[in-house]
Amino acid sequence: MQGASAQTLNIGIGGAVTSIDPHFYNASPNNGLAMHLFDFLVGRDEKAQPVPGLAESWRAVEPTVWEFKLRPGVTWHDGKPFTADDVAFSIARAPNVPNSPGGFGGFVRAITKVEVLDDLTVRMHTAAPHPLLPVELGAVSIVSRHVGEGAGTEDYNSGRAAIGTGPYRLDSYRPGDRAVLRRNETYWGGREPWEVVNYRFLPNDGARSAAVLAGDVDVIDQVPSSDLARLRRDNRVGLSEVQGVRLMYISPDAREGSVPFVTDNDGKPLAQNPFRDRRVRQALSIAIQRDALAERIMEGTAAPAGQWMPEGTFGYNPDVRPPAYDAAGARRLLAEAGFPNGFRLTLHSPNDRYPNDAKLAQAVAQMWSRIGVQTQVEALPWTTFAARSARQEFGMRLAGWGSTTGEASSMIINILATHDTAKRLGSNNHARYSNPELDALLTRASTTVDDAQREAVLRQAVKLATDEAALIPVVQLVNIWAVRRGLTYAPRMDERTTAMGVRAAP
Repeated sequence: MQGASAQTLNIGIGGAVTSIDPHFYNASPNNGLAMHLFDFLVGRDEKAQPVPGLAESWRAVEPTVWEFKLRPGVTWHDGKPFTADDVAFSIARAPNVPNSPGGFGGFVRAITKVEVLDDLTVRMHTAAPHPLLPVELGAVSIVSRHVGEGAGTEDYNSGRAAIGTGPYRLDSYRPGDRAVLRRNETYWGGREPWEVVNYRFLPNDGARSAAVLAGDVDVIDQVPSSDLARLRRDNRVGLSEVQGVRLMYISPDAREGSVPFVTDNDGKPLAQNPFRDRRVRQALSIAIQRDALAERIMEGTAAPAGQWMPEGTFGYNPDVRPPAYDAAGARRLLAEAGFPNGFRLTLHSPNDRYPNDAKLAQAVAQMWSRIGVQTQVEALPWTTFAARSARQEFGMRLAGWGSTTGEASSMIINILATHDTAKRLGSNNHARYSNPELDALLTRASTTVDDAQREAVLRQAVKLATDEAALIPVVQLVNIWAVRRGLTYAPRMDERTTAMGVRAAP
């Protein structure tokens, strides 16, 4: 292997990258790779806090107008200058990528007009005060107008349109295998130490651990919990870990009428969706032994969850605890809802996207079967799962969401808000959950300038969603990387794996 001494870095990630187009799909593996090629107006550090990016500074010049001063002297990979016009193009493109299974519209939903004052000054107008705008723009990659205009996702995947301002350039991309990146020698943030980065996609847990131990790769993410004890003892590698912002949750379909893969005990489709009854959702939630999942399935790499943000983050509600396990109570709720003998369902899950995803689904299925809800699991590769979930083909799904903004509104905007393409809300709300009261709390929080007041509103929203069992929280993940001896990795709460976080050990 060419090691770090040859300025080549080999990274193995567990998630599947589905596109190079940074606006195609708001999924962590895609975003992690995109960070090498593209920049944001507002960056985020390892603790999900905003930092200057392509914008050196920003301020609210009026309650409904944000002004961003751009960094001078930045060039695209092809040498052309970066300007405010590229920002305007990116804001317009991000919510309008064809066939996106879950895009970025929620992060630009408040913007009513983008005003280019000069090459290095851009103003964004909102209909109402929107204090979260700089934080939300930390999710939207800036792409160039001169190659992006008229370009589709396939043009980014081919490399033709993958021209960014980031620390690396795209050399090649082979779906399902790897992306090869080359250092941007004129990067505005300074040259990276790695000349070449092989960004490999290694969904198999055992293969990933074996690769870092053999020295075939220098860094892996999603360290398998079953290998943790062994890796902690092995002096060939070191571990880097941090509490993440990703919730593993279960999402019941919320549409009226019959839903896919839900039947009575004889296999006949139910005429009405049982998940529209809050008692059924609550029954399924309290039938889950979260402590057992955290300890036995996740082997200490996750904590039982009752809400989507970890303790200490903005919007975390200390009064909302993980639901207590109560099998008898779950059966009673099912009977009250008209299902004394339960029913049947299939729980769909990815099998290569999140740590122990399929194992979590199998364990939950067993718990549900014990209360009379006979549950089968169909675990699918991430690319298949994501596409089918976006088409609302599942009645019940296990999924994950990382609130990379570092605060509680991200989950509501993307997952729980009523799906509305025009308002750019609920882009990842594949279950089609809808609650006008929750939508109203989101609107209040989004327009509340005072931080303490905004957090109080978000805490109300967290409690409402929990009381309604809008989704079923399962566990909060701890993010863990294994790095070969001689290197360090700066762990990120947003779980993204970047070459920029890898350095030679002091």
